[in-house]
Amino acid sequence: MITNIEPRLQEISHKVENGERLTKEDGLYLYNSNDLLTIGQLADKVNVRKNNNHVYFIQNMTLYFTNVCEAECAFCNFKKKEGDDGAYTVSATEMIEYIEKNYNPNVREFHITGGHNPNVPFDYYVDCIKQLKKHYPNVSIKAHTAAEIEFFSRLSGLSYKDVLKTLMDAGLDTLTGGGAEILSERYRKKMGVGKATTQQWLEIQEVAHGLGLRTHATMLYGSIETIEERIDHMLQLREIQDKTNGFYVFIPLAVQPKSVQSGIKRRTSAYEDLKTLAISRLMLDNFQHIKAYFINIGTQLTQLALTFGASDVHGTLLEERISHAAGALSPAGLTRDELVHLVKGANRIPIERDTFYNEINRW
Repeated sequence: MITNIEPRLQEISHKVENGERLTKEDGLYLYNSNDLLTIGQLADKVNVRKNNNHVYFIQNMTLYFTNVCEAECAFCNFKKKEGDDGAYTVSATEMIEYIEKNYNPNVREFHITGGHNPNVPFDYYVDCIKQLKKHYPNVSIKAHTAAEIEFFSRLSGLSYKDVLKTLMDAGLDTLTGGGAEILSERYRKKMGVGKATTQQWLEIQEVAHGLGLRTHATMLYGSIETIEERIDHMLQLREIQDKTNGFYVFIPLAVQPKSVQSGIKRRTSAYEDLKTLAISRLMLDNFQHIKAYFINIGTQLTQLALTFGASDVHGTLLEERISHAAGALSPAGLTRDELVHLVKGANRIPIERDTFYNEINRW
């Protein structure tokens, strides 16, 4: 038991010790507390209880079929319009040629994200997955956000369920966690999030889970959202997880500035990053894993996050583009040896996993 802390934090500490669920008011208090080390200790206690000293990563490749997008999200520097300089939409054949040049047999996952390109039919997206699975049947396909599923539904005229079933039949293994941003309509209107609404994003997760398709969930923090909106975001995810147990992991994503030249005033602080990770671990008691995403917070802070509640450091990636289209200062990818070194440097046990969190190797 942590002692010598102020009474309200002591009450929260008792709850954590006894495995009791934290309330919205608890979460708001934690965000307003300056006792970062105690919050971190509590989060570490919860994480170790769930995952021992294990920290997970995967050998994966990020693939980007298109950066053309109909949406106008204020925080995005990746999107292009058809005909813009740098706009691209590659065929499945072209992507497979790219993979062949960069592939190694230890890759276990293709992580596919991209724009909502209305200039190609839904069949294009289906065929891309089908061709990847045909050529690389042993590699899991983590593709498309819930926001993209909503877009595909409009593009094709199919229901969310039928869109997902079509993609699953083609070889889809799980959805990525993006498109959530902040699950608040005030935020989404203010930030021009021209894609799925809060309710649509949540509904699609439940539909996916009902089909046996487990998924991921993110939160893009550090812009105009309030602390209350962050906590409400977590609580909405927690409610779905109570119903379905369909989420693998929660990934807090620090918003990136417009340019690598942006100064520290345009970036989230290390203090805020660690606090958000720790509070995520404490509030999302029904999630097995919280991910520290080195692309957004850097490798050294990711290492420190492993004692603030994080149990996953993502993967090798090869060439991340979305955050690096903005102002990310981190490497665009890491090798397996570098990830092992990162985890061991935090005195934790590195576990190489597959998409479904099955253990492949440990060091």
